[in-house]
Amino acid sequence: MTDLARRIAAFATSFSLRDCPKPVVDAAKLHFLDALGVGLAASSVPMSQRWSDAAFRIGGGGSATVLGRPDGASAVAAAMANGALIHSLEFDDTHTASVVHGSAFSASAALAAAEEAGASGGVLLAGYIASWEVTIRLGLAAPGAYQANGFQISAVGGAIGSAVAAIVIGGLDEDTATTALGIAGSEASGLMAFLSDGSSVKALHPGWAAHAGLAAAALADAGMTGPADVLEGRFGFLEAFTRQPEATGRLAKQLDDLGRVWHLPDAAFKLYPCCHYIHPFLDALAEAIRDDGLTAETCNSITCQVPEPMAPLICEPWARRQAPSSGYDGKWGLAYCLAALLVRGAVTVETFVDNPDPAVVEVARRMRWEPLRPHSFPARFEATLIIERADGSHLEKSADDVRGTPRNPVPDQEIMRKLSGNAGRVLPRADVVRLSQVVMDLEAARTLESLTGALRVPAKSGA
Repeated sequence: MTDLARRIAAFATSFSLRDCPKPVVDAAKLHFLDALGVGLAASSVPMSQRWSDAAFRIGGGGSATVLGRPDGASAVAAAMANGALIHSLEFDDTHTASVVHGSAFSASAALAAAEEAGASGGVLLAGYIASWEVTIRLGLAAPGAYQANGFQISAVGGAIGSAVAAIVIGGLDEDTATTALGIAGSEASGLMAFLSDGSSVKALHPGWAAHAGLAAAALADAGMTGPADVLEGRFGFLEAFTRQPEATGRLAKQLDDLGRVWHLPDAAFKLYPCCHYIHPFLDALAEAIRDDGLTAETCNSITCQVPEPMAPLICEPWARRQAPSSGYDGKWGLAYCLAALLVRGAVTVETFVDNPDPAVVEVARRMRWEPLRPHSFPARFEATLIIERADGSHLEKSADDVRGTPRNPVPDQEIMRKLSGNAGRVLPRADVVRLSQVVMDLEAARTLESLTGALRVPAKSGA
């Protein structure tokens, strides 16, 4: 059998935007634009601003764009900073079946690589799409297994995907591309250990993946070698991260239609800045608020019925999911997020910027959870709420899947409103409109000058 990395390399080194159907390109532009908006919003949050500052200590002085800043950094530092920014709000898109947050690393790696290479907008988009498509297939080879074994697929798989973006954009040959994937797989990392105390390092996962992918391509081009069997070997990626012997065969089958079947358009846009597993519960509760007049005062208790594979992330330990250790930790608190919707009427970026709200915690303590059986996770993110009103009556609300997926779509206008709210935190409205126009015409752009110009935030007076 041909090494799986070589099969991916063969795809990446021959791929161009001409190979993509128009609906795929159109979906890619909307997802890319959404990611840029999320990253710009994150750049306005003090915690994320400090991370961006750190990237400049690691690799400042370059010309690659860092979202929300007027100055540039080296390509690898910019990719790291942007990946962390895009992921830090938990507002970035997800291919739910593979559980891959693809844009956080794909957009970051593709933008930095394209700027460094002086590439066109079409080449940037090609790298972005190829990165998504490969990483989704890594996730589909063992859906849920990475997380169950303590690794985030967007982190470990994102290193491979980011290398693919760098290969496409950098024009590497097949041998060099294969070794770049070997290096990227060797550098892949991203533990789920953050769950123990709500550490903010999770935000870094896609950024580090983008950093690793770009560095791997550069090192391969300089003569470093990496194992061609990095994916399927005895000590390879799939064995280490999935611990499923059958994952190799599943990935090989997934690669059979690479370049012919397109998964990126199936990715879901996130409509709340918190863990995606919580979204269907928020949708169900929003329905109860809208249609049944439920309020914090009229809600006595809520029992959340949760697919068991979701529980370690959003339910355990339940006491901390009711009273998180920080605003950031609250993004994984099922009870806290539901309570925030009841108390504040919305779940927004501001919900998680400050320390947990005692009024929200008080309502969250009225909630409990139990397993939902049977369930269809991860193919669908399901939720059921059993609500007890203050008068003793009961109400049941369910969601079959999150909004923003092709099965449960939202209009493009809703994504554009999200962009306006996010990018508008740091850019004037006219500049937000200009950014959307530039991205929607990106495949025709011979240079990235218009894109990077739209993204750069003016320097502060006196700086």
